Amino acid sequence: MSRWQRKKRVFTVSLLFCYLMGCHKAHNVENDPMMKESKKSPLYEELGLQKYEKVINVSLVRETTPSLRELESQFTNDTLMDNRWTKLLEEALGIRVEYKWVEEDVVYHKKLANSLMSGDLADITRVNRQQLRDLERANLIQDLTEVYDLYATELTKQVMEQEIEDPFKLATIDESMMGIPILGSAVDTAQYIWIRTDWLELLQLDPPKTMEDVLEISEAFTLSDEIENLHSDRRFGLAISKYLWDPVMSLTGFMAGYQAYPTIWIEDETGLLTYGGIQPEVKDGLLVLQEMYMNGQIDEEFFLKDGGKIKEQIINGEVGMLFGEQWTPFLVQESRKIDTKANWKAFPLVSNHGELPFVPIRNESDQFWVVREGFEHPEVLVKMINLFLEKNWGESADYERYYSTPYPIWQLAPIAQAPPLKNYQAFLEIEEARGQESLNQLEGEARAIQRKIEDYLKEGDPDGWGWYLAYGDEGAYSILDSYQANDQLFHNQMNQAPTDLMLEYSPLLYNLQLTAYKNIIMGEPIESFDEFVEDWKRMGGDKMMRELNEK
Repeated sequence: MSRWQRKKRVFTVSLLFCYLMGCHKAHNVENDPMMKESKKSPLYEELGLQKYEKVINVSLVRETTPSLRELESQFTNDTLMDNRWTKLLEEALGIRVEYKWVEEDVVYHKKLANSLMSGDLADITRVNRQQLRDLERANLIQDLTEVYDLYATELTKQVMEQEIEDPFKLATIDESMMGIPILGSAVDTAQYIWIRTDWLELLQLDPPKTMEDVLEISEAFTLSDEIENLHSDRRFGLAISKYLWDPVMSLTGFMAGYQAYPTIWIEDETGLLTYGGIQPEVKDGLLVLQEMYMNGQIDEEFFLKDGGKIKEQIINGEVGMLFGEQWTPFLVQESRKIDTKANWKAFPLVSNHGELPFVPIRNESDQFWVVREGFEHPEVLVKMINLFLEKNWGESADYERYYSTPYPIWQLAPIAQAPPLKNYQAFLEIEEARGQESLNQLEGEARAIQRKIEDYLKEGDPDGWGWYLAYGDEGAYSILDSYQANDQLFHNQMNQAPTDLMLEYSPLLYNLQLTAYKNIIMGEPIESFDEFVEDWKRMGGDKMMRELNEK
């Protein structure tokens, strides 16, 4: 596909969201004479926020984790089972939440799979794409099309429409909406180059403007004797994890520098969908990575190390550069506890061809809320989503009580949904306030973030360092803003629900690709890439592409 053809299909945010605090009308309770006359009147005007006259009991299942238990410990009166969110749902909507079971993350998914296979469902359950399809075929979940249309508030509908790729396509089977997508954020998956700037300054190196610069920085970080490290006798110019496509320590941004997009579907010159991972441009990136590996710039045991292991290397000062998403500074900031001079900064992706690269972003909506067949009040799910959005981003929002205290109390909510563009929107609000010198007038999430930045800049609070690197005037979101302005964001071109063949073949083909790429990086002849492509096509890839393009 030519560059101009790709550019025509670049994902553009183009302010398709409106200002969340003012784009819908919520009911003004304080000035409502009906509220003064009768306590039985609805708290909100819209149908999707009205309280049931009789309490509705709804069951869910829940996964708990060490981090969630740690969160619980920060509160005196809030637990996973009984907290300000469960109380609000009952007080405002008349919905009483009951957990059918709660399990640790290590056994949760196995127990969930067993429950789904036996048909022993909670009233509302979170599932993945395959589970959604299996439950629909077994007639175990309800069609939510009419329920959503009737009960979703204006705010909820606007939030669900923020992504350029319609998330409901992924939940729709035979024109029936079988689940409510749990939104991620495509723009938040954009990649950046994160570099230790204290090492750049020590070696008198400039930030990268081309992929050649990236390679020079990697080599210098690996080989220079000027970088003193008291905690390790080795250094790696570039960190990558064994999964290759993790949100951080990823090869996604590196490959984009060679016009390769190994994790998304793209359109070929004839307009047909093809898989980016089998395109010839990938070979260019793999050859460069192979050379870096042979020269010691990449850990010789990267294929054994997950993010946790690499985080230890970052803390110990063994890593000077990686590619990652906007939240990367919260991972690397612990390196500053060991070395107070350690400093990191985000830089935009660069290319090997002298032009701005496209920045691939992926759809994050791969989980869904479904409602058990036979549950008499399927609209409960939509009403719970409505309330979560209203209390965090609506006109009656109480952000510091229901979202961040500053502890993320929102994680205790039984049902959560967030605007995909909320982080980018918070940056834009902060940036505008910086320009108008009105930072003290910020509200909600933007206000909370700016407080953390100021705590770092004025008081040296280390907890604000990551927020500054993400939301500061030269942070990751300022680069995202330039990506957007320059039409660089490139979305996965497959904007439909995965087909049956995709669900069947994708796990096998993913592992085939992962193994082939790793082997080439570690020294296997580049000709083996062509063998991988043939195997990929033969083992189901051709069938997938044919099925996709016949739709």
